[in-house]
Amino acid sequence: MAAILAVSPQGRYTVTELAKQLGHSGGAVGNACETLVTRGEAERVGHKPRTYRATSTTGAAAQPTSNPTPASAAVPRPRPATAPVPGPGGRPAPITRPNGQTYHPRALENLPDVEALQRLREASVPVLLYGPPGTGKTSLIEAAFPDLITVAGDGDTTVGDLVGEYTQTEAGGYEFIYGPLVTAMTEGRALLLDDATLISPKVLAALYPALDGRRQIQVKAHKGETIEAADGFYVIAGHNPGVHGAVLTEALASRFSMQIQVASDYDLAKALKINATAVRIARNIATRQAGGELGWAPQLRELIAFQKIADVLGADVAFANLVGIAPPEDRDTVAEIVTKAIGRPITALALGRQL
Repeated sequence: MAAILAVSPQGRYTVTELAKQLGHSGGAVGNACETLVTRGEAERVGHKPRTYRATSTTGAAAQPTSNPTPASAAVPRPRPATAPVPGPGGRPAPITRPNGQTYHPRALENLPDVEALQRLREASVPVLLYGPPGTGKTSLIEAAFPDLITVAGDGDTTVGDLVGEYTQTEAGGYEFIYGPLVTAMTEGRALLLDDATLISPKVLAALYPALDGRRQIQVKAHKGETIEAADGFYVIAGHNPGVHGAVLTEALASRFSMQIQVASDYDLAKALKINATAVRIARNIATRQAGGELGWAPQLRELIAFQKIADVLGADVAFANLVGIAPPEDRDTVAEIVTKAIGRPITALALGRQL
């Protein structure tokens, strides 16, 4: 994977393109790309479709390495600090994520959320974070666990994408390459199942023995090998309720004894100096969504994008785009709310006449 990216440092590759070149499933390739991103050895530059390019360290990652070490010989990775560093005013300072962006800790009862997750890991309490896309679930998890391995779940994720599969070597033979679940178990790392409820329950069943008191799995595809979890191994999952295909089964829910709702922090949006009118509009839409009038509301991700667009093309374009990204069934109502807030008609962004 890294070798392909390193050949063309300025090139951009989708998961589908990489999968075709490597001859692996899209799920496996997507997971490998996310692992490189977490390590800073690749950069994600697009989301739909997911697109990647090389960084300054991709070349080093492309150097040949030996097959991952089995559990019996694994050396646990260093554990993260037990608490965020205090910032000005006693508040936790922003935490830099692997992609260079910062995360601003929020309150979970009487603790910073990052510290709360770290304590839950120490106590081996699996956590499920749920909430709309763009509310910061993944950002929080990346901030809490520097040793994180991410599995980007979807309907095509297979058991092999989690546990591992045989891959053809340059010599024409085959070798078994361990998947992210085995790597996390043997190295004592945190494993994020992003969009876990999009993964087939039959696939997730391969994970369950690692979550209970056994803390081990059997790799049937590799001689029935038993993998035992090293100290520090931890699983956390993300769930987007309402997303098409997302099903939180009883079997999955029962494995996560701590379930935390994550909503957008509109106060943080103001602190980030995002347009105050846009934040007020987002709050209004969110209130109507909570009351059942709308099915969608802008989250922090959309507000950050709003400000970037406003800085480049102006606030009117950003407001028009905000209307345009609303689902078709909600768009007219969102347009009315935006129009009322700024005092002039706003419609979805569209190309005009030829210049």
